[in-house]
Amino acid sequence: MGFEALVVDKDGEGKTHAAVRRLEVDDLPAGEVTVAVRYSTVNYKDGLCIGPGAGLVRKYPHVPGIDFAGIVEQSSDPRYAPGDAVVLTGWRVGEAHWGGYAQKARVRADWLVPLPDGLTLRQAMAIGTAGFTAMLAVIALEEHGLAPGHGPVLVTGAAGGVGSVAVAVLARLGHEVAAVTGRPETEAYLRGLGASRIVPREEIAETIARPMESETWAGCIDAVGGTVLARVTKQLKYRCSVAAVGNAGGLDVPLSVIPFLLRGVNILGIDSVLQPFENRIRAWGRLTRDLDLDMLEGMVRSATLADLPGLGRDILKGRVQGRVVVDVAGA
Repeated sequence: MGFEALVVDKDGEGKTHAAVRRLEVDDLPAGEVTVAVRYSTVNYKDGLCIGPGAGLVRKYPHVPGIDFAGIVEQSSDPRYAPGDAVVLTGWRVGEAHWGGYAQKARVRADWLVPLPDGLTLRQAMAIGTAGFTAMLAVIALEEHGLAPGHGPVLVTGAAGGVGSVAVAVLARLGHEVAAVTGRPETEAYLRGLGASRIVPREEIAETIARPMESETWAGCIDAVGGTVLARVTKQLKYRCSVAAVGNAGGLDVPLSVIPFLLRGVNILGIDSVLQPFENRIRAWGRLTRDLDLDMLEGMVRSATLADLPGLGRDILKGRVQGRVVVDVAGA
């Protein structure tokens, strides 16, 4: 039977075009498990893959969508059986492998995890890659000594997907959260998630020549990179850490070695793509305990496959607040 999918193709001039098309099951790539996809989300990488590709997409035509939640239809792997509820994030699905912006997906069994207890399929995608990444960052900071009462924790790109979940989780764990945003209109939203302080982006985006600044932050989850990551690192307290999860603000970090030598600070790289199964289960388990699901619902807006081309453009321009859940099955 055929199914609907958002398909991105490239024309003879090298320009990409995205549109909802009807595909057949035989069009799907190889894999041990076929999933009836119910929900997906919109992430920064999705914006890149819907649009210019940015080197992430290897072959066209392509179905983007770096995460999804759904029900197993067929499986040649004993770990999953028809009717099982599953979640997928990472593994370059939606980039090198067809992803979740389709009503059916075929993937390797190793890439799946069972739907976490206590979550619906929709809630799992309201969390999605962004929330999973935020939780990995929180865990990494905790493993490097972060604890409530140590001082304010900064979250950059706070109104985005990763930032929204990070603010909510950190606040619920008892941290004082400072939220960085370049959109003043998001202040009420961020305070509703638990931020106790709003930091305008321009206060922390400027390049400063001094190798260090006053010790301010007990930790940081940074989704921006570039000069923002450099400024944060200079402002970390002694032996504190920043978890780097994104590069929306640039790839180059204008930073000297002095903060590392004199304050013993750490930049912790957070990879959500190739995390082993055990780490995934741990992070999802923490999310079911440490994220207020009612608050999560307040972050969410719904979308369909037909909305995705416009949403892809919007997220690349920083115009998407919170989480977008794509109702794939209802397209």
